[in-house]
Amino acid sequence: MPETPPINRRAQKILQAVVKEYLQSGEAVGSRVVTRRHELGLSPATVRNVMADLEELGLLEQPHTSAGRVPTEQGLRFFIDSLLKVRGLSPKEKDEIRLRYAEQGTQRTGMDAVTEVVQRTSRVLSEITHHTGIVLAPDPSLQRFQHIEFVQLSEGKLLCILVTTEGRIENKLVQVDLSVDGGQLDRIHNYLDALLGGLSLTEVRRRILHEMGLEKNRYDDMVSTALRLGQAALDQVDNSRAGGLVVTGQANIVDLARTDDPEMLDRMRQLLQALEDKQVVLQLLDRTIKAEGIQVFLGAETAIASLGESSVVAVPYGPEEQPIGAIAVIGPMRMNYSKVISVVDFTADLVSQIIAEL
Repeated sequence: MPETPPINRRAQKILQAVVKEYLQSGEAVGSRVVTRRHELGLSPATVRNVMADLEELGLLEQPHTSAGRVPTEQGLRFFIDSLLKVRGLSPKEKDEIRLRYAEQGTQRTGMDAVTEVVQRTSRVLSEITHHTGIVLAPDPSLQRFQHIEFVQLSEGKLLCILVTTEGRIENKLVQVDLSVDGGQLDRIHNYLDALLGGLSLTEVRRRILHEMGLEKNRYDDMVSTALRLGQAALDQVDNSRAGGLVVTGQANIVDLARTDDPEMLDRMRQLLQALEDKQVVLQLLDRTIKAEGIQVFLGAETAIASLGESSVVAVPYGPEEQPIGAIAVIGPMRMNYSKVISVVDFTADLVSQIIAEL
């Protein structure tokens, strides 16, 4: 998106007025509406001239001749970055969000409890904003290794039980051309626990590959067998993040669509399809995790064609130094940014706190 040239304070006030009116009504905004509803101390003719200047700068556009103007994507970006005043949530509004979590207290532990919080958060975002709520669960590859155990089922076939410090338990069937007895398995468990304890699952994979490359380990039968079993077990662990993406409130997209507008219906179908293809949304939330603070993506900024008419407000959650997931709200470009940003920001802080205490 091209960089917006500087505009004076008067032009900023008029742009702000046009955007606010448009976000509320969805209709093109004329100069008389601006002068009547906003105390600018300017005549309709002056406002009209400034609006024409803003149109030349690419911040406004006139959808129909002799009609008012609406903000362009560039105009919305300038508004959000420079003019938007985000209203923080009131104590009552914060308490209402907290209550949605407290009244559905969980008896679960570990990753089951995290999964429940993630699902609940998606519903909370959708219900409060009346848009689509999306939550990316903590990245499985960031969870830390605690214990691994193999149970012999038959010759060459073992059941692997992998436990992380966060309480995630993976049961995977491992087939290897190795023959091991119970005593060997105990030594293997102890060796791998000592070698890999406290490492993230991504680090575990790297450590195993490193140890397998060391000359000394090639001639130690127990160590060599342990590393081969560890590698086989980790290859079976599902680290796909798509399964950890929870989407709620798709019906809100349908409610916003006018059934007599074929183009709008087509855009709605494309958006619903994008939400079904979770890898598309994952790319956007991964960008959020790598950034700092709240991200607002407008249309083409998402780099996803099906979101070309939508806005996404997203923020990471978890420790500031290493976020573990992200939450987001997807809606039309004509959304109440002040409210949505406040809700997303507060909810992310609350989720971070809840997960840290599990």
